[in-house]
Amino acid sequence: MTDPRASSIDSTHFDQLFIDGAWVKPSTNRMIEVVSPITEEVVFQVAEAVEADVDQAVAAARAAFDKGPWPGMTPQQRGEVLAEFAKQLRTRKADFSTAWMESAGVIKSMAASYPEYSISNIDRAVGQAATFEFIEQHESANGAALLVREPVGTVAAVAPWNAPLATMLTKIAPALLAGCTVVMKPAPQTPIETYILAECAEAAGFPPGVLNLVTAERAASDHLIRHPDIDKVSFTGSLTTGRHIASVCGERIGRVTLELGGKSAAIVLDDYPLEEAAASLVSGLCVLSGQNCAALTRVIVSRKRHDELVELLAREMQTVTIGDPYDTETKLGAITMKAQLERIEGYVAKGIEEGATLVTGGKRPPHLSTGLFFEPTLFANVDNTMTIAQEEIFGPVLCVIPYDDEEDAIRIANDSLFGLAGAVYTNDSDAAYRIARRLRTGTVGQSAPSASFAVAFGGFKQSGLGREGGTEGLHAYLEAKTVLLKNQPAEV
Repeated sequence: MTDPRASSIDSTHFDQLFIDGAWVKPSTNRMIEVVSPITEEVVFQVAEAVEADVDQAVAAARAAFDKGPWPGMTPQQRGEVLAEFAKQLRTRKADFSTAWMESAGVIKSMAASYPEYSISNIDRAVGQAATFEFIEQHESANGAALLVREPVGTVAAVAPWNAPLATMLTKIAPALLAGCTVVMKPAPQTPIETYILAECAEAAGFPPGVLNLVTAERAASDHLIRHPDIDKVSFTGSLTTGRHIASVCGERIGRVTLELGGKSAAIVLDDYPLEEAAASLVSGLCVLSGQNCAALTRVIVSRKRHDELVELLAREMQTVTIGDPYDTETKLGAITMKAQLERIEGYVAKGIEEGATLVTGGKRPPHLSTGLFFEPTLFANVDNTMTIAQEEIFGPVLCVIPYDDEEDAIRIANDSLFGLAGAVYTNDSDAAYRIARRLRTGTVGQSAPSASFAVAFGGFKQSGLGREGGTEGLHAYLEAKTVLLKNQPAEV
């Protein structure tokens, strides 16, 4: 390792995989290199799983589900293990923060709050162990009618590179509470948090095979989602990969949850102060350096206020400090991968080519010779048919689109393949609700970027299938079975 900050994390298990309750050597000596976007140097190396390792992990999960104690335990018993898991995770909060900064380039203030926010997914599952109705009793004229909710089976939990810990815990918390067994597959660019998570699972005392870890590149990852012994795939990532996973699962009628891309709209109504809107929108754009599927990247404002908002957004962007994520003054960190930075540059060029007005940004900061950084970027006079308004850029780029009236604003917001998030900037909650009900998107907030995994998160249209978080997220890992009996069973 070249960075002493990265070396503060114990790397004892990085050359192994966690399978069937033990750390095991992979079948090859191949390693995955993790490059820091801050220094552009290798900071971690982890074992690379191949198809044989995936088979071993899936076999462990299958045996743990079919023959192990985990599915047969009560929800309360599983909740007790999950509570210990949360306790173990909290002992590693500093490591989680460092890993995220070093591999993804996020700023220090966000990394500091990230572990607790992520672990709240486990806390939520612990609470649901006591409150969720796993067995419903229904009226029946001929005896007992029960709706029982049982675990879907073995789960492949595939997390993205932008928020690896939070996303993985959003998947495995409800899966484990439901009684499923899991094979975790983090993104190869940001696997370290999942290694720490597996160490905490080992310390918490899960039965062997309940939670497994493989780190893999594309071929072995594809082998995992195609595996006939995987009952469900939960994936967060790009639309392209999501389409592939949906087709693979469709072939065998495998269960699937997909949280994919977004091109979320912020509709700014005429009653809302533009200074406040500009501050909120630029602050939201800085989250994860714009590498955030729910980012509000299309700003839809009345034509008469377009120029004023553009001026305020540009002024706000020009005050954003870009640089070392460890510096507390930094507001915009790094782009996680070189390929992603080049993708953003390509979209900026496309926006200019198609006639949008580049107001500010659009390039790498000239004062930073090392690291993968990109200026906050603003396009004005954007037509919603332009590529930069239709495709997910996944970077710190805002597109401002003028509208003529409220109907036009709603039309523009809904004119997208995506439907993940959105916002209505207004002080009138009735207006916000009225418009929110007409937006074809999974989450709508008022006057701010908003999401709630305590309620539910997911998208309409090509932003995905299913929901994560809340009771909706737990249902995704359960199968409903109707049981009709002549008499009420004693054990219910």
